[in-house]
Amino acid sequence: MKSCLPPDPNPTKPLHAMPALSCDAHCHVFGPADTFPYAPDRSYTPPDAPYEHLVALHDFLGFERGVIVQASCHGTDNTAMLDAIARGNGRYRGVAIVDDGIGEAGLQELDRGGVRAVRFNFVQHLGGRPDMNVFWRVLDRVAEMGWHVVLHLDANDIVELQDVLAKIRVPFVIDHMGRVQAAQGLEQEPFRLLVALMRDNPLAWVKVCGAERVSVGKRPFDDAIPFARTLIETAPDRVLWGTDFPHPNISKDMPNDGGLVDLMFRFCPDEALRKRLLVDNPARLYDFA
Repeated sequence: MKSCLPPDPNPTKPLHAMPALSCDAHCHVFGPADTFPYAPDRSYTPPDAPYEHLVALHDFLGFERGVIVQASCHGTDNTAMLDAIARGNGRYRGVAIVDDGIGEAGLQELDRGGVRAVRFNFVQHLGGRPDMNVFWRVLDRVAEMGWHVVLHLDANDIVELQDVLAKIRVPFVIDHMGRVQAAQGLEQEPFRLLVALMRDNPLAWVKVCGAERVSVGKRPFDDAIPFARTLIETAPDRVLWGTDFPHPNISKDMPNDGGLVDLMFRFCPDEALRKRLLVDNPARLYDFA
């Protein structure tokens, strides 16, 4: 089981102020392990990144809202995420990981706790594709809750899962620009299919974050800019952005969170589009008051 590098402890102050009510639509809380243990069958062990660290970062960068995404290292125990949402007093929403055993009462408890979506990992290094029978059963329950589903895919999954994506009947969000690889260019098949999906399917959303995962891997990750710009231009009302703090499983160049905000301003320089990306779209999808 591998250990993850810690995030950059010295985020730089962004060069520009964030719009009011900006939302970090993809971030995590990890542990602390002595209070919220990690899953025994996890594929990696992160350094603790508790609620206090997340709030301090958001206050420093200028985020008034956030979406805390359950990561695989905590498995289906969503307690750390729910604790953080509760302590945020309306500042945060959540994306849970659930299994086939969750019932109506469990889903209602998550909903009251601020959860508005479930997440499925398809990424190979995190265990690969889920049981698809479970996937469809959970999506039926998601539809009943009025939630959406978040899909963490590898680039090749966008190619191989075209039929699956076409059958989804709830809003679905693809993480990290589908983890396409910048070195393979805008014309690579996974990205062409992702752009077509965003153009043609009104249920499809995408996070234009994870530049450090799309890039060849050296700061400031500007080779990811054309991909983010293309997706924003294709579906400006169905794009989201987040820091991905504290950046689990980064094996290349650890990003600086202030630098990532500056990168976002470079690929979304238009003020009106940026308000949709950071304020309007997450408010609509995540039911912020």
